Amino acid sequence: MSAATLTASSTEANMRRMSPTREALRRLVKHRSAQIGMVILGFMVLIAIFAPLIAPYDPYARQLGAKRRSAPCIHLLGCPADQPQHIFGIDSNSRDLFSRVLFGSRLSLQVGFATITFAILIGGLIGALSAYAGGWVDNILMRSMDVLMAFPSLLLAIAIVAVLGTGLINALLAIGIVSIPRYARLVRSTVLQVRDLEYVQASRALGAGGLHVLFLRILPNAITPLIVQGTLGIAGAIIDAAALSFLGLGAEPPRPEWGLMLGEEKNSVFNAPHLVFFPGLAIMLTVLSFNLLGDGLRDALDPRLRGSNA
Repeated sequence: MSAATLTASSTEANMRRMSPTREALRRLVKHRSAQIGMVILGFMVLIAIFAPLIAPYDPYARQLGAKRRSAPCIHLLGCPADQPQHIFGIDSNSRDLFSRVLFGSRLSLQVGFATITFAILIGGLIGALSAYAGGWVDNILMRSMDVLMAFPSLLLAIAIVAVLGTGLINALLAIGIVSIPRYARLVRSTVLQVRDLEYVQASRALGAGGLHVLFLRILPNAITPLIVQGTLGIAGAIIDAAALSFLGLGAEPPRPEWGLMLGEEKNSVFNAPHLVFFPGLAIMLTVLSFNLLGDGLRDALDPRLRGSNA
């Protein structure tokens, strides 16, 4: 047997011995879309972490002597050296736009993760209890989810904010509430597929209680689809939060939030387009990174795709 054949056989044997988690990580790292998404997301996370060190100005401070809505000024690109450098220009309140966009990454990422974490916890619990209990409990909970899903998510979020009052916290709560049904249904479908399998029946036969079976035997099988759906959901939460702030229902001035920046400068789109271009670009890149990463996770964690190339 040749050396090449022995090497190939050894590699194939190692692949068979590889744990499902390691195999999924290996496929995720090799997935082209996931690679691009991880690079963009990593860049945004680094910006959010080191924003105080990167930002040249205080995002809340007005720049004395700076002309409102002035164009970007970069010394390396011909801007006079005697003028202060403002990479993204100055907004309508004489604040440095570059610094505000950098700090806006912190708020947008926090919004996405906090909102989807809340939706997954509440929706997952509702879906698990609905599927495991069955009967009238299942009917009541799922019909409630159907009512929430009957309304467009953004319009329902606007209605909830109108009742609770404007503000970032209420906007996050509204986005979390409208996101609950998709995770409840996802977990319910997983629990219905798993609850009658042999190992679950064996746990019951050995005397395990209902909560033990549900949380330690059944729910772990819902983690994979929740990770994928949650990653994609963060992108939607960031867009919804930006939309609410754009409408004046989310973050309040002078907080550096991308949607709020777009709302404040919407009338300057023709005479100072850079004021809406850079916050819009930041939203687009962040949402794109989560969508690409979510696609990669879906392909990497789907056991039906293990033999295919991403």
